[in-house]
Amino acid sequence: MTVRVLLADDHPLIRMALRELFAASPDIEVVAECADGSEVLEAAERTRPDVVLMDVKMPVMDGLQATCALLAAQPEVRVVILTGALTAATACEAQALGAAGYLLKEDSPEELPERVRTVAAGGTAWSEAARAVLEQRWESIAAPAAGSSSPYVDESPSRYR
Repeated sequence: MTVRVLLADDHPLIRMALRELFAASPDIEVVAECADGSEVLEAAERTRPDVVLMDVKMPVMDGLQATCALLAAQPEVRVVILTGALTAATACEAQALGAAGYLLKEDSPEELPERVRTVAAGGTAWSEAARAVLEQRWESIAAPAAGSSSPYVDESPSRYR
């Protein structure tokens, strides 16, 4: 089985590097590339990828907005956030939207093809740093500091819901 991958990143160098990385894996095919989130829906409709690697910060429509729209239109597609930035709000939002993973561009590139295969097979791919941020976030909600505001206030943007 060939895993069909769509790359969404506004940096041509990143897209090129990912395309070359996957070219070394005969079972992974890059079927489309998008430079901003607004291109993702049409490209996914046209190419029917198994996995979308989605950057967060892109022009026109960011990766979280694109993830929300894509999963509403094609819930069978598996989205993995692949970004250079990690915040609790972004990781929580990605998880809430249904992303199958959150990886950092600083993670080992050698592991990325196997992570894509895992996600395509129905698994998840969360970097250790993203897992730690999510665990810390949920622990702080479960046991808020004395005198703190409501632990249920979500600091992530609600525009995606």
